[in-house]
Amino acid sequence: MSPYLLFLFVLLYFLLLLGVAWYTSRNADNNSFFIGNRNSNWMLVAFGMIGTSLSGVTFVSVPGTVGSNAFEYFQVVIGNLIGYCLIAFILLPLYYKMQVTSIYNYLLNRFGKVSYKTGAVFFIISRIIGATARLYLVINVLQIFILDNLHVPFWLATFIILLMILLYTFEGGVKTIVFTDMLQTTCMLLGLLVCIYFILHLMDFSFGDAIAALHAKGYTEIFNTDYKSHGFFVKQIIGGAFITIGMTGLDQEMMQKNISVRTLKDSQKNMITFSLISVGVNFLFLFLGGLLYLFAASQHLDIKGDDLFPTIALHYLPSFVAIIFIIGLISALFPSADGALTALTSSFCIDILGLKRNPDLSEKQTKRIRIIVHISFAIIFFLCIMGFKWINDKSIIMVILTIAGYTYGPLLGLFLFGIYTKRSLPQNKWIVVICLAAPAISYLLSINSAHWFNGYSIGLELLLINGLITFAGLLVVSKPALNNAVD
Repeated sequence: MSPYLLFLFVLLYFLLLLGVAWYTSRNADNNSFFIGNRNSNWMLVAFGMIGTSLSGVTFVSVPGTVGSNAFEYFQVVIGNLIGYCLIAFILLPLYYKMQVTSIYNYLLNRFGKVSYKTGAVFFIISRIIGATARLYLVINVLQIFILDNLHVPFWLATFIILLMILLYTFEGGVKTIVFTDMLQTTCMLLGLLVCIYFILHLMDFSFGDAIAALHAKGYTEIFNTDYKSHGFFVKQIIGGAFITIGMTGLDQEMMQKNISVRTLKDSQKNMITFSLISVGVNFLFLFLGGLLYLFAASQHLDIKGDDLFPTIALHYLPSFVAIIFIIGLISALFPSADGALTALTSSFCIDILGLKRNPDLSEKQTKRIRIIVHISFAIIFFLCIMGFKWINDKSIIMVILTIAGYTYGPLLGLFLFGIYTKRSLPQNKWIVVICLAAPAISYLLSINSAHWFNGYSIGLELLLINGLITFAGLLVVSKPALNNAVD
C-alpha cells in the first residue's frame, strides 16, 4: 500500500475534522469551551466517550496482549463496568448537585484551597503522562508504517499532529469535541469490524469456527486463579473498578463531557450506555487479537505485541482495509488527545489560575489567557512524546495502567475522604506531603511485595492501595467536621 496514498487519506480526514470544528464552534464562548454550555446531547456524549476511553492503546495494544495473556484483559473490563456504575450513582449526583465546571471544585468546597490545588495538580500530571503515552503509541505506528517511507522525522510528525489538534479544538473546546469524538468513534469501530470481517474471510472462519479455534489455542481463557499473580482475577476486577473511578470519575477530561449534559438523569444514562457498549467493544478487540495471532501463525509470522495489528492490517489485508485501518487508528488517536488538551486547559485555567472566580477579567481577557494555556500544554505534550520516544517501551498499555496507579491514588484518597467522612483538613503543607508520600510508599510496596508477602505480586490494585494510604494519612492530620463542610 502506497504511503503517499495513506497520507492523503490522513489529510482528508483531518480536513473533515476541521469542517466539523468550524461548524460547531460558531458563536462559541469560554463557557462553550469549558462545559459545552451544559447543552450536550447525552447520546452523542455516550457514543463519543467510547473513542476517548479506548484510544489508540486499545486499538493497537489490547489485541497484542492476547498472545501472552489470552483474554485476561477482560477481567479489567469487568472491573471497569463496576467502576462506571459507581461513578454514575455516586460521583455524578455530587457534581450536578454542586453545578461544578471543574470537578475539583468539590475539593475546594469540601476542604479548601490546599486540597483543591493538590487534586488539580495531580490530575494535570496524570493526564499529561497518560495522554502523551497514548499519543506516542499511535504516532509511532504512523511513523513506522507511513512516515518513515516519506522521510518525515518523528519530531516533525509529532509537531504536525499536535498542531492539527490545536486547530480544531482552539475555539469550540468541549462543544466541538462532543461532535468530533462521535465521528472518530464511528471510524474507529468501523476499522475494528472491517478488519475482523476480512480476517475471518481470509481464514474461511465463521464466528463459531473462530471461537472454537481460539479456545483450542487457549486464547479464550479469561480468569486467572493464581492469587500470587499480577493477573489474579480478584485483583484485576477490583483494580479495574478503581482505575475506572480514578481515570474517569476523578478525571476532568472524562467528567467534563458528562457534566456538559443538561441533566443528571441524562448524564447517568450516558454513563451506563457508554459502559455497556464499551464492554462489547473491548471483547471484540480481544477477539480480533486472537484472530490476528491465528492468522500470523498460518502465515509463519513471528510478530507479537503492539506491532501485530498494524503489520497484518497494512501488509496482509486488501488495500482499502489498510486505509480503513489507518483512519481507525487516527480516529483512536484524536479523541484521547483533543479531550486531554481541552481538559488540561480547563483545569489549569479554572483550578490553578482561578479564571472563573476572577470578576476583574473580561471575556476577551479570559479567552486570551485560555489560548496561551492551550498552546503551552501542546508544547508540553510535544516534549513528553519525545520523552516516550527516547524510552521506547513496547508495552504502552501497561505503562499507562501502572502510572495511573501512582498518580490517581492521591485523588482517589482525597475524594474518598471527602465523601465518606465528615472531618475537615488543615490548610497547610501536610496535605501535599501526604499526597506525595502515598505514591512513594506504594512504589516501595510494589517492588518488594513478592519478597515481603510470600510471593504475592501487586497488580492493578496498586491504585486502591495508594488511595487507602492517602486516606489514612489524611485521617491522621484531619480535624472534627466544620459546620459548613459539604457532605
